[in-house]
Amino acid sequence: MRSKSSISPDPSKPANSLEPVSTSPLVALVGNPNAGKTTLFNALTGSHQKVGNYPGVTVEHVSGTLKLEEGSVECVDVPGLYSLQAVSEDERVALKVIEGTMPGVRRPTLLVCVLDATNLERNLYFYHQLADAGYPILIALTMVDRLRTKGSEIDLARLSNLLGAEVIPLVGHKEKGLEELRDAISRHLEDPRPPIVDEATGDAAELKVAALSERLARLGQSSTHAEVRQMLLDPTETSEAFLEGFPEVREAFREAREQLVANPRPPAEVASRYQWATMVQRAVVREADRPKRSRTDKIDAVLTHRVFGLAIFVGIMYLVFLSIYSFATPFMNGIDAGFGWIKGVVSPRLESVPILQSLVVDGIIGGAGSMLVFLPQILILFFFIALLEGTGYLARAAFLMDRLLGWCGLNGRAFIPLLSSFACAIPGIMAARVMPDRNSRLATILVSPLMSCSARLPVYLLLIGAFIEPKLGAAWAGFVLFAMHLLGLFIAIPIVWFLNRKVIKGKRLPFLLELPPYQWPKWKDVWIAMYFRAKVFVKTAGTIIVFMSILIWALSYFPRLSTTQVAQIRQSYASADKVEIQKHIDEEQLAQSVLGRFGKVIEPVFRPAGFDWRITTSILSAFPARETVVPSLGIIFSLGGDVDEKSTDLRKTMAEATWPDGRPLFTPWTAVGLMVFFALCAQCMATLATVRRETNSWKWPWFMFTYMTALAYIAAVLIHQVGRLFGSP
Repeated sequence: MRSKSSISPDPSKPANSLEPVSTSPLVALVGNPNAGKTTLFNALTGSHQKVGNYPGVTVEHVSGTLKLEEGSVECVDVPGLYSLQAVSEDERVALKVIEGTMPGVRRPTLLVCVLDATNLERNLYFYHQLADAGYPILIALTMVDRLRTKGSEIDLARLSNLLGAEVIPLVGHKEKGLEELRDAISRHLEDPRPPIVDEATGDAAELKVAALSERLARLGQSSTHAEVRQMLLDPTETSEAFLEGFPEVREAFREAREQLVANPRPPAEVASRYQWATMVQRAVVREADRPKRSRTDKIDAVLTHRVFGLAIFVGIMYLVFLSIYSFATPFMNGIDAGFGWIKGVVSPRLESVPILQSLVVDGIIGGAGSMLVFLPQILILFFFIALLEGTGYLARAAFLMDRLLGWCGLNGRAFIPLLSSFACAIPGIMAARVMPDRNSRLATILVSPLMSCSARLPVYLLLIGAFIEPKLGAAWAGFVLFAMHLLGLFIAIPIVWFLNRKVIKGKRLPFLLELPPYQWPKWKDVWIAMYFRAKVFVKTAGTIIVFMSILIWALSYFPRLSTTQVAQIRQSYASADKVEIQKHIDEEQLAQSVLGRFGKVIEPVFRPAGFDWRITTSILSAFPARETVVPSLGIIFSLGGDVDEKSTDLRKTMAEATWPDGRPLFTPWTAVGLMVFFALCAQCMATLATVRRETNSWKWPWFMFTYMTALAYIAAVLIHQVGRLFGSP
């Protein structure tokens, strides 16, 4: 057992001083997954939370301010644990936080151990380990109401006595018991003590404990076996001072300690811990005479059915997909229109300074718009994730999908991030936080952008409408569009298999998942989850997106055409109107910019795929967002940046475009190759910025960009070369 002083956050300060959050004692919520820990954390801290990664690792760190009568203390939500034998990265980080060895995180002053009353026996295994290690613990007992609905009752006083710690019953989703818990936290922070669990320590040791307890009783000191055992195994200054007053037994205690040190008590084994947990469960829980079949069991009979469960799951996931894909569109259009209005207001006021006008309008405002346009999809995605998690269905979805994804090294939780990526890779990558360990989470992140996001759709529609449908008909056009959406999914599975064996080299962990009871979600938790996910995206990925947008603007804006060059263009198109002349000026400006010149430099690299400098420049311009590809093509082909994928003029111009030797620039094979390139490449800085944020490293964004771009390039070259074999020019 640890001494009291070993758990103080600062030995130079008294344990009962409540100070501001930066230096105050640290309260850590610990417990098994799905024990109600996060719901309790949200109820205790409310909106006073901050989300980030632990220093140097990719595990999320959620902390908040817990307000008590004496002042404010910091409270941290530790990742769920089943035991102190860590297996995954999340578990290793959680263990370091509890032990106080995590860099940048103080040692917890008090552990609030959250126990699920409906799964008490399983939860007590972890509690026994914490108590045996000597951590100061307060117990928050959740799901008490659910235990009663089953017709069972729990003896709280007896439970507290057996566990050697104070027990506060809670109904988290109704916020019952929170004030009592806050008061208990205040008391325990004033004098944090480890629990004293009353259990046998072995025959020889127990005989000595019993003998010493009896001798103290004869001297008028009534001490429990657990307290005597504590004085033997982990003496403190208090216990030593106590024994000073009883010289009759002091020598007996010394001899007993020497014998126990020479023959130390072996640590409790797994079986003995579970035996103890079973004993406590039977002692404190009075089961119903006729156990009722719970509502959860009845619902699971349908939702986890081998046939009906999968069909219902597909329907629910389709609704989530449809919501992200379709319901976000009006909000995204509204954001786009709002930024368009802002541009219209700001642009005239800066006409006297063209470079500043372009920087502010196209670089800063355009960059912020290209970032915030993803926000509706992120909010809708995390609304559904929080909703499904709050009801308990998310665990069932992972259970149903585990067998389908298990062979390649993923488990069932990967399906939701992959499905979400069909709308946008950004929320899909962020949704990979539901993965239980680092390796499976990283593998999911690295293949999520292969799903065909909605930003690729304008490119598909433009190229299919210009080159596939006119030559092959509507049936083939529909097939190609369908194939583009499935291509990434089919390629992602073998890539995950390869990554797990050659790159990440991680073994697939056993898929251990507790199915929590069904319940109505707590809407406060849903809104908090949405708020913090949006906040994290805007503050981290958003800043990188805006920066890159300004960089792409600069590369496409400089160097400027000379006055002579502009005059020559005006003279060449003297018969055209001002709008037409300006389109040709913009085309030449992009061609002569750093971005355009770089496109011409790398044109030889892309010629085997059938791409000239105009196509490569449009690919390069797609880094701020893939939606910029179509406007860039409009500028390149002298039609201006206001065109969209339905523009008949753009389709006609692209169809008539040629190489310098007169060959058609685009053929159906070239169009398919370009679509496949966009389907497989990672030409989206918003995605790369999000990967940087989620992995806490630039290594994996670079790796993703390299392997996806190489994969896209090889596929496009193969398609073009096959087309040449079949006689296409």
